[in-house]
Amino acid sequence: MIAGGIDLGGTKIEAQVFDAGWNLAGRRRIDTPKDYDALVAAVAGQVDWIAGQAGRAVPVGIAAAGLVNPATGIALTANLAATGRPFPADIAAAAGRAVTYVNDCRAMALSEAVFGAARGLSPAVGLILGTGIGGGVVVEGQLLPGLAATGGEFGHYPLAAAPVMRLDLPVVACGCGRAGCTETLISGTGLARLARHMTGRAVTAAEVAGGRADDPALQAVWQVWCELAAEMIVTLCFTIDPRVVVLGGGLSQAPGLIGDLTAALGRAQLAGYAVPLLRLAEGGDASGARGAAWAAVQEAGHG
Repeated sequence: MIAGGIDLGGTKIEAQVFDAGWNLAGRRRIDTPKDYDALVAAVAGQVDWIAGQAGRAVPVGIAAAGLVNPATGIALTANLAATGRPFPADIAAAAGRAVTYVNDCRAMALSEAVFGAARGLSPAVGLILGTGIGGGVVVEGQLLPGLAATGGEFGHYPLAAAPVMRLDLPVVACGCGRAGCTETLISGTGLARLARHMTGRAVTAAEVAGGRADDPALQAVWQVWCELAAEMIVTLCFTIDPRVVVLGGGLSQAPGLIGDLTAALGRAQLAGYAVPLLRLAEGGDASGARGAAWAAVQEAGHG
């Protein structure tokens, strides 16, 4: 075994080990504690398990939702009992060794750029379309470094003003403390909110995505959602100019998404200019842990 990755979520902590060919060679899943000290101990225990599987200490990366302030080391996360605490440092102390801590969306982007749907294409963007919206930027196999570690928080771009005004869409307070963030209308929760605004009906994102072919009202909702999502992606085109955008998360599985979103992106882009390839993530539930493991190998100077 050459590295380990830990997918740290609000309900489970899954440790994975990878062999020299970066194939998944073993995994161990435990429940996520709700108490901070127990959480730190559980993650450190998974680090120990990885070392036991490898027969030695190998680089270990942790992929988790939320942010860690590079200036202070303090975590900010909605789904773990770690906000306001020096979470990565406490894990390292409990495990008795260094670990690499990566936002889960950035880890997915790195995994897909090195091993998956964006392999050989740079710059590459990974974009999670799920309960929230987030991603990462990878250039030549490296996550794009930055000052505040917020690069990839695409869901907190402001919604495009033109469609919001034209359609009289709601400007909703976001959990980040701002208002009118993109994810308030194009995350899974946002799509349901958009459908309620446009139709007056309480439907889920899955019902919009799956039922739009037989329901003109839901089809209209879907078209507005595609327009808003395309405006977010074209902002990436104007700043990063990626060759590929890899889509993951629950909404990425909507039937016909790639075709519909590519068409909307073509309308949003400057006339006559190319748009990036849109591809579905290939890594499945190994993608985040594998990306974190690769980041750990790079940090150790071996990647």
